[in-house]
Amino acid sequence: MYDYAIAWDWLTFAVRWLHVITAIAWIGSSFYFVALDLGLKKHPGLPVGAYGEEWQVHGGGFYHIQKYLVAPANMPEHLIWFKWESYVTWLSGFGMLCLVYYAGADLYLIDPNVLDVSKPVAIAISLGSIAFGWLAYDTICKSPFGRDNTRLMVLLYFILVGMAWGYTQLFTGRAAFLHLGAFTATIMSANVFFIIIPNQKVVVGDLIAGRTPDAKYGVIAKQRSTHNNYLTLPVLFLMLSNHYPLAFGTQYNWIIASLVFLMGVTIRHYFNTRHANKGNPTWTWLVTALLFVVIMWLSTVPKILAGGEEAKISAAQQPFVTAEAFPKVRDTVLGRCSMCHAKEPGWEGIVVPPKGVMLETDTEIANHAREIYLQAGRSHAMPPANVTGVSDEERQLLVAWYESVVNGGKTQ
Repeated sequence: MYDYAIAWDWLTFAVRWLHVITAIAWIGSSFYFVALDLGLKKHPGLPVGAYGEEWQVHGGGFYHIQKYLVAPANMPEHLIWFKWESYVTWLSGFGMLCLVYYAGADLYLIDPNVLDVSKPVAIAISLGSIAFGWLAYDTICKSPFGRDNTRLMVLLYFILVGMAWGYTQLFTGRAAFLHLGAFTATIMSANVFFIIIPNQKVVVGDLIAGRTPDAKYGVIAKQRSTHNNYLTLPVLFLMLSNHYPLAFGTQYNWIIASLVFLMGVTIRHYFNTRHANKGNPTWTWLVTALLFVVIMWLSTVPKILAGGEEAKISAAQQPFVTAEAFPKVRDTVLGRCSMCHAKEPGWEGIVVPPKGVMLETDTEIANHAREIYLQAGRSHAMPPANVTGVSDEERQLLVAWYESVVNGGKTQ
C-alpha cells in the first residue's frame, strides 16, 4: 500500500510536468500572435484582402508573414491550427485539481474553520463554481453589454474580485487561490474551444464552399483572444502561489489576488503598446511596482493559517496517531521540523510556515503523514540540506511508521 503513495506522487509530478509544458506552448504562441498582430505594417502593394505584413528573423532565417481580414481569396492547401496547446493545458490542469485537491480534499481543499462540509459537497462547489464562471462570462459577452469591450473588462474584473473573496469563504487559502486560477483559466480555454476555433472553422467552411466569410466571426474571436491576453499573467501568479503562504495564507489574501489582476493589465498594456509601436508607457512599471508593494504590505497582516481552533483529524488519519511508533515520530518531527513548520517559525528568515504546513500538534502531524513520509522519510528533501541533522535512523523510523499504518499494522 505504501508503494501507492510513491506512485501517486510520481503521477502528480508527471501531470504537473505536462501541465507546465503545454502551458508554456499555449502562452508562448498566444503572446507571439498578439505581438505579431499589433506589429503588422500596412502599405501599398499588399495582396488583395491582406490586412498587413511583417518581416521577422529567427533561427538563421527570415520569415515573411501576412494577415488576411477576413480571409484570403482561396483556401490554403496547408493550414496550421493552434488549439491543442490550450486544450491539453486545461485538461492537465483539471487533472492536477483532481489528483491534489479532490483526492486530498480533507487536507488541501476543506478548512473546517472556514466551511465545514463533506468532501462530495466541497468538490461539487468547486466544479459548480468553475462551470458558473464560464457560463456567466459567455452570457455577458454575448449580451448587448458585451459590445463595449472596456465596460466588459471592468465588469469581468469585479466578477473576479467577487470570486476571490467568495473562494476564501469556502476553501483553504491555498485552494482558494488555485480555484480562482482555475476559474479564470477555464474561461480562457473555453474561449478557444467554444468561440475562437469554431468561428475560425466557420470562416474556413465558407472558403471551401466558395462563400464570402462574415467578418463578425473574426471580430468576436479577437475580443475573446484579447481577454485571454490580459488574464494570462494573473493565472500564472495564482498557480505559483501555492508555494508562497504569504500570498494565500494571510488575512487579506482575496485583496492580494484582486490586485494581481490589475498587475496583469498594467504589464500587458506595456508590451501591447510597444508591440503596436504606440509609445513606451514606462509608467505601467511604476504602477505595477506600487501594486506589488501594497501586496507585500497586505501579506504582513497576521492570520492564523489553520483558523482559531485545532484542525480536526479525519478517521483515515487517526491510525497514525494511535500507532505504537507515534510518540517517537512526534518527538522526531517536533525536534527536526517544527522550528520552521510552526504557527510562529523559530528559524531565522522564515516568517510563515513553508507552504502553510504546520507540524506542532498530533493532528497536524497525522494529517501530513504522507508528506512527512515522502519528504523526510523516503527522500531527503526535508529539511533542506538536512540543516536540522535528521539521522538515517530517524528517517527509517518515519518510513516504518507510515508503512506499518497503511499496511494495517504490519511492517515489511
